[in-house]
Amino acid sequence: MTAQESSSIATLPVMGEMAHQTYPSATLYVVATPIGNVTDISLRALHVLSLVNAVACEDTRNTAQLMTRFGLHKPLIAAHQHNEREVAETLIARLQAGERIALVSDAGTPAVSDPGARIVDAVRAAGLRVLPLPGASAAVTALSASGLVNDQFYFVGFLPAKAKQRENFLGTLRAVTATMVFYEAPHRILDCATALAAVFEPERQVVFARELTKMFEEIHRCPLSEAEAWIRADAHREKGEFVVLLAGAPAAEDEQDVEAERILKILLTECSVKQAANLAALITGHKKNALYDRALQLKGDE
Repeated sequence: MTAQESSSIATLPVMGEMAHQTYPSATLYVVATPIGNVTDISLRALHVLSLVNAVACEDTRNTAQLMTRFGLHKPLIAAHQHNEREVAETLIARLQAGERIALVSDAGTPAVSDPGARIVDAVRAAGLRVLPLPGASAAVTALSASGLVNDQFYFVGFLPAKAKQRENFLGTLRAVTATMVFYEAPHRILDCATALAAVFEPERQVVFARELTKMFEEIHRCPLSEAEAWIRADAHREKGEFVVLLAGAPAAEDEQDVEAERILKILLTECSVKQAANLAALITGHKKNALYDRALQLKGDE
């Protein structure tokens, strides 16, 4: 981006709108930060980070670097998984004094497989306001580029590190019909692929999303039976942070659909296709057009 283009962005009408928005005091702002590409941060996030009295963060070094890149300098408070409860008390006292505090993780949305949930819970329990600023999320980013067609997804997060615990846990997910979303560290990605292949059907589609939004981003989709070989084919594929998506189990035939078809078959022995569909719709509450199409299929199979 040239200096002229940067200046043009700063003068856009939308930039002035932020100054007219409300940013209440005594509020914890949960701020999503980039998962790789630093320019994915939102304009609103930058504005709030410039307003707050302090930033509670997973790693003060990482957050200091991020803030510096945008010319921001605020007091930083370490808030990681080992001290969340203690830090919550400090933050609550500061919020009760009327301060604005931002909560960030090293990357993505806080409290989603990252520290922050206990802090948010404690702040809410204290009767204080929590205001979320949406932004980058590795799970949603990977889903959007996966091509796995499913209206539902099941966020699993990190799998157990030990092999037996991992295998037992995956066994509980065999019947999940939603797309499953896992996070995995690079040194365990091969173990993850092996474990998935041992538990689920080989034809299931799996997506490996590596280093999302970064220079060496790679998104690969294949049958589960080919997953381990793909990782082994290139040593670089065991580097970087991973989101792993696994297609859900085929949906079991709904009991109500089974009953509707049973009724339809009985009616077809005595009625025309149209009459059978109409009566079956009245009895079951299913859509008449769908029952009519199915009745035609059943008649054609005779």
